[in-house]
Amino acid sequence: MNMARMHRYVAVAALTTLLAGAPTMSYAVSRGETATQRTSAAVATTAAVKKAPTPRIVEPGERVVGAPGFELWLTAEGKHWVEPDMPDFPQFRSVVDGNVDLSQPGVSMQAGGYEGRYYLSGLYYGGRGTASRVVIETDAGPVRGKLIELAGKPGWGVWYATTAIPADADENFLGAVTVYDTRGRVYAQLPRF
Repeated sequence: MNMARMHRYVAVAALTTLLAGAPTMSYAVSRGETATQRTSAAVATTAAVKKAPTPRIVEPGERVVGAPGFELWLTAEGKHWVEPDMPDFPQFRSVVDGNVDLSQPGVSMQAGGYEGRYYLSGLYYGGRGTASRVVIETDAGPVRGKLIELAGKPGWGVWYATTAIPADADENFLGAVTVYDTRGRVYAQLPRF
């Protein structure tokens, strides 16, 4: 094959490639956006997902301090915790006793009050995607908590938070608990009770 013929094939291939991309380009322009704008939007979405927080990974039995006197730790069997008013009496919420269906999205809540504060925690489980954050609705406004999980993919984790108890709070002060995934979608929710 001579050099002139090869150049002609390369030129035809380049023109074919250019023309094949023409409908895509005209579609982008007809929507009032450029290819650069579309690419920038996709990059921004990807960056937001990558920057979304994920649960803190803990070792079995590793103690996490939620507030002075409020400690939590996880084992393969479930959530353990102590609160400031009962430091010598650990509490436990099982994930293996059959009372939690890990195949369905769910959230639980345990709340204890001591010296003007609520110590809140619970399980979250069964949602799709990666859990990212938790919001607890209260009559005083939303409270943001934290998430912890064991390594691997246990299918469950624990959320925790603390909040002040207003002087005028009643038994309905605490509302819904919502765990969101890294894309901002609901992972699991406990409705207001």
